[in-house]
Amino acid sequence: MDAVPQSLHDPGFSGLEDMLRADGVNPIHAKALWRALHREAVTDLHACDFSPPLQEWVGHNVGEGKRFFLDVPEVVDETHSSDGLTKKFLLRLRDGQTIETVLMGYDGRQTACVSTQAGCAMGCVFCATGQMGFVRHLRPGEIVAQVNHVRRVLGQSAPDKRLRNLVMMGMGEPLHNYDAVMHALATISDVRGASVGPAKISVSTVGVIPSILRMAEEGRPYNLAVSLHGSTEEERSSLIPVSKRWSLESLIDACRQYGTITGRRIFFGWTLIAGKNDSEETAHRLAALLHGIDAHVNLIPLNPTSGFDGRTSANAAGVKFQRILRDAGFPCTFRQRRGIDVAAGCGQLKADKKARAAS
Repeated sequence: MDAVPQSLHDPGFSGLEDMLRADGVNPIHAKALWRALHREAVTDLHACDFSPPLQEWVGHNVGEGKRFFLDVPEVVDETHSSDGLTKKFLLRLRDGQTIETVLMGYDGRQTACVSTQAGCAMGCVFCATGQMGFVRHLRPGEIVAQVNHVRRVLGQSAPDKRLRNLVMMGMGEPLHNYDAVMHALATISDVRGASVGPAKISVSTVGVIPSILRMAEEGRPYNLAVSLHGSTEEERSSLIPVSKRWSLESLIDACRQYGTITGRRIFFGWTLIAGKNDSEETAHRLAALLHGIDAHVNLIPLNPTSGFDGRTSANAAGVKFQRILRDAGFPCTFRQRRGIDVAAGCGQLKADKKARAAS
């Protein structure tokens, strides 16, 4: 039986060395191969000016019907926001699954929002991806490929700019796909490749407690962002069903342990939903809940989706909410809204594309 083809974007640097060594090629050539894959983000290794041994290895082993392939997803749809700073891509993977990646421009930095799963098992009621359900985890190479895609886009449209920030906040729950995500981030942050600094990478979670503690114990250098959205068990579980598995109380305890072990600040996300979680009483409960944690609260205006009838909080309610948290001593900022006109909330472009195809 023929071996199943493998992606050259999946293994780490030592993995490439091992592959070459096993084929009788000096592993020193892994450096040139890695550079092409991860620094230059090439889409065709056959066009690269490699040394003869590596050129021969690529010719024999890389391509359709051969042992290895490159993760270069097809662009199914692409939308540009009227702000001129946000681009959203619907990318098709080798098995036909589609995922979303967003490139956002800010003053002095370019940020990519990357997916980690096709679909999501967490079921957050206000999230378009959560409304789809879970299909499968992404491989490390499929995560890396999204970063390479936006880097190529930047190279073509804004060659004077480079990708500096990365948020694992696209489709899926990153800490549900822990090993693949951490492997991909090691590749993406490698100074020999894309070289996105670990301090500029944020990993978002709705509260997968075992993985939060694992991040702390393993000393992972990335920022932890916890999507909270509720200040009581009832309030949170009505929005985030997984809270019934990992309670709010146990999540906050895990965050305290994370802070104690790492000494790092935690970024808490709070989607403001009118009449659900935007009252002054809720803000006071949240401040009490986070007491003693080095926390920064990001307030996020709700992205409307067809599967959730909630409304975005009024500006006045959001300002009051922010003031209460700041008065309690917590840094609290509104996340800049980007790409609302292009359905930039995770899962929305895929859902819209599916709806259009069905109509």
